[in-house]
Amino acid sequence: MKLSIVIPVLNSHEVLHRQFLYWEKIGLPDDVEIIIVDDGSNPPLEYNGVLPVRIIVTNDTRPWTWALARNRGVKEALGEYVLMTDIDHILSKEAIDVASEFSGDKMYFKRSFGILTEDGELSQDKETLFAYGLSKEYYKKKGLRIGSLPNNICLNKEVFWKIGGYREDLIGKKYPQGEDRSFKKAWGNYVRSLDREAKTTGVPIYMFPNGYYCGDVDQNPFGLFHSLSRATNRNHKYKQEKKCQI
Repeated sequence: MKLSIVIPVLNSHEVLHRQFLYWEKIGLPDDVEIIIVDDGSNPPLEYNGVLPVRIIVTNDTRPWTWALARNRGVKEALGEYVLMTDIDHILSKEAIDVASEFSGDKMYFKRSFGILTEDGELSQDKETLFAYGLSKEYYKKKGLRIGSLPNNICLNKEVFWKIGGYREDLIGKKYPQGEDRSFKKAWGNYVRSLDREAKTTGVPIYMFPNGYYCGDVDQNPFGLFHSLSRATNRNHKYKQEKKCQI
């Protein structure tokens, strides 16, 4: 198998259902599988459709154990390459197709806002995004564009382990634990050890508005996602929010 899409999920039953409908509509290449790592959901996540989906249950109810979940997903992956993303992100058909043909070192993704409707249709309609909580102030400044994220990548599975995977020793610290920054740093060190340039390619994916992009780090439109809080003094975006409220 060429590609395994790995997604950690916690208590996001409705949005996962929409993702399943969406994936069924766009279809998957024959050599692609989807691995959902159920990071302690109650009730457990389920799928009974036709897609090559595996749900791996960790039974780990500690908060913010996504480093462990990502590593577990890669361990279980059958693909030569792994595509890492999050449940609040929507992979375009182009992203999946390009990743399934990718043979480089690492591919990153260009992000913009979008949502999946209840019947699994992708929408970037401005008014719909506002209804889902997208900050009009943010939209005025940057439109639908969002910066890339270290956790949204496609890379060779062997390289993932060469750079150590995600740091599970950070589990237990308050959000943000910094496992994404640590992984990005390890990748940078690996690249510098190569005798060639590790080129990357950007293709589009989409993200549901939530959290900071809706004006509150804990904003969870329509209750689509887990309820773990990001309101800690380690979170610079939360500190910015508090400063603006003074």
